[in-house]
Amino acid sequence: MDNKICTYKDGITYLNIRVTPKASQNKIMGIREDALLVSVTAVPEKGLANESVIKILSKEFKIAKSKIQISTGSKGRNKIVCIEDDDNIQQLIKKYR
Repeated sequence: MDNKICTYKDGITYLNIRVTPKASQNKIMGIREDALLVSVTAVPEKGLANESVIKILSKEFKIAKSKIQISTGSKGRNKIVCIEDDDNIQQLIKKYR
């Protein structure tokens, strides 16, 4: 991803995120280095934190949850999320800089 937060290719946006589970609130916290910081109240067990991440991104970016998938990092804090058919994500994340 060449130190970019997100990349758009072939109709899919690839978004680097860093998740903080067991946080006090579900929220996009901002950007650090090359990742969007997302805090979730869910515990990192049985995919609950991943589900929360998808829900937060869906709500914040106004995209259907079915168009968001965790591509890599499903068991870690650093993840790459794929968002189908949306090249507008780069514009949306500018408010977190």
